[in-house]
Amino acid sequence: MDELMEPAGKDIRAKALCNASLVELPGNIAVPAYDRGAITPGIVHIGVGNFHRAHLAWYVHRLMQQGGASDWGIIGAGVMENDRAMRQKLLSQDCLTTLIELDPDDGGAAEIIGPMIDYVPVEAGNAALIQAIADPRIRIVSMTVTEGGYFIDPATGGIDRLHPDICHDAGNRDVPRTAFGAIVAGLRRRRDTGAGPMTCLCCDNLQGNGTILKQTVVGLARLGDPDLADWIEARCSFPNSMVDCIVPATGTAELQLAASLGVADTAPVTHENFRQWVVEDDFCAGRPDWDEVGAEFSDSVHEHETRKIRILNGGHQIIANVGELLGLETIAQTMETPLIRALFSKVQHEEILPHVPHLSGMTAAEYLELVDRRFSNPAIADTVRRVAFDGSSRHVGFLVPSIRDGLASGAPVEGLALVEALWARMCGGTREDGSVIRANDPHWDLLANQALAARQSASAWLEMPQIYGDLANHTRFADAFEIWLSGIYRDGVEATVKRYLDNS
Repeated sequence: MDELMEPAGKDIRAKALCNASLVELPGNIAVPAYDRGAITPGIVHIGVGNFHRAHLAWYVHRLMQQGGASDWGIIGAGVMENDRAMRQKLLSQDCLTTLIELDPDDGGAAEIIGPMIDYVPVEAGNAALIQAIADPRIRIVSMTVTEGGYFIDPATGGIDRLHPDICHDAGNRDVPRTAFGAIVAGLRRRRDTGAGPMTCLCCDNLQGNGTILKQTVVGLARLGDPDLADWIEARCSFPNSMVDCIVPATGTAELQLAASLGVADTAPVTHENFRQWVVEDDFCAGRPDWDEVGAEFSDSVHEHETRKIRILNGGHQIIANVGELLGLETIAQTMETPLIRALFSKVQHEEILPHVPHLSGMTAAEYLELVDRRFSNPAIADTVRRVAFDGSSRHVGFLVPSIRDGLASGAPVEGLALVEALWARMCGGTREDGSVIRANDPHWDLLANQALAARQSASAWLEMPQIYGDLANHTRFADAFEIWLSGIYRDGVEATVKRYLDNS
């Protein structure tokens, strides 16, 4: 991307983003060099949020900029109510997106990407999505639906057969509610019409994300059509992948930043100056050559996932909850706060890094240094609220595995117990200054009730088996949790964190 020359805030007449206006945009904003009219679809992506457009869509765009991948255009899709608004925004600007890279050293750069060519209607029954998936030109269906969206039964680890949406889709296979029901219906149609199998690609932060996606899709199919489930399991592929790029939510500041650069984009995306994508090379119907533009095809995805999820995603949870309690707005601000940065460093070095696998090229400690720099980027206005969202899924996937490894190996877990206590305190719904924390989890009511009970008896917080399993029975962790939560309510957040830091 070309370096930005125009400073933010300069009076520039912003052009409404669309195909026709590309030639009128400032010359320092890179635009598609390819003929968008010649693009044909190859991918359906479900969940067209900021991350998708800054990550998978960007890799496709880079290939198109090199003259390739013209048959890998992206069709957007969604099954949630808020997807309707995104569809309207993107269709109004010919599915173009402004990506703004925020670099603390050189100011960043901006470009317009255009690999997305359509966005199917968001509707009850998902008929348009099913039809798009069944199109024989489509060879990959990818998705970003958040870590908690895969209908996992916390008791068994398998598909939640009793969830109302899963029950509905199993009994109403032609008018599904969920993205997975639509995938199953689309695959049924592909099998019956001879369009053939395709790859299902998960882009969410889940350990073994392809395996989990396969479990949900095949498990749902087996509830209503065992023969189809066998066909999917034998013929379709579900590669595991590790995705990484910090992409804040879009608000007024991001809209104004795009406008200051000369682009009136209704849904611009800001992102850090770092991307990584490691994926298994298991694509049954072909794939773009993403490795030519920086992606890595590898048989070591699990190790990459573990390192990233434990250190980066787990690290986000270490600092976001305490940052919320202390009234901080952004992740960069938490890293500027000595108390929080010290908490981050101590928990990482003593209780997370010892359980991270070694990878050639970069040690776990070096990777932590990279994450520290990325979190500290002041140009990225990534909010603690966004990072703390859906803690009921993120703590399960990002922190609980390190707790279990520590208990099994005899390593310390006291810092992680403190992090969980800070989360419990945050779910109580007020900050240290008494201001209200708005609901920030799909299961907020449950969490708030447990947090209230834990104020009287700390063990109540750990009595959520869907999050902690049997950790309440591990006295080393449970006792530390009770000490920290009691201390937080008695002495306050800062005093309690300082006590942990002072205890070598």
